[in-house]
Amino acid sequence: MSTSHVLLGLLAERPKHGYELKKEHDERLPGARPLAYGQVYATLQRLERDGFAEVAETQQEGGPERTMYAITDGGRAELARWLDTVEPPAPYVSGSLFARVAVAGARADGYLVRQREAHLARMRELTAEKASGSPARTLAADYALQHLDADLRWIETALSRLKEEDNA
Repeated sequence: MSTSHVLLGLLAERPKHGYELKKEHDERLPGARPLAYGQVYATLQRLERDGFAEVAETQQEGGPERTMYAITDGGRAELARWLDTVEPPAPYVSGSLFARVAVAGARADGYLVRQREAHLARMRELTAEKASGSPARTLAADYALQHLDADLRWIETALSRLKEEDNA
């Protein structure tokens, strides 16, 4: 995920300050790691440096000074380019699930059974979240559920292949 592009997308709606951007990021991308405030402000500085965002105004209403940022025309063009770019499918198998099984080989069956149980437990949690979640939370849960489902299908295939090897 590109934090810069996500923040540009949030700024495309209207000028916002860092605290608001962090809050909206965390609400709209509930399955993602929450942004640290330092990351938000460092990203805003890079966007400003690159000409994609600019300071719109500075506000002080009884508290700390808040700098409002706005997207520039260059930022809108960059956001449009990013939104139109197709995400390439991952060219390599790089997950830790696969790595553990590849290293364990024939000894991986116990691990795979435990991992299957962990996946199923997480799927139950996500399904419960969907019932009472916002549209963004529901979409995030759907995304995670489908990836977990793909992992489960691969786990079953791996268990079957390991069993075939034992019988060979």
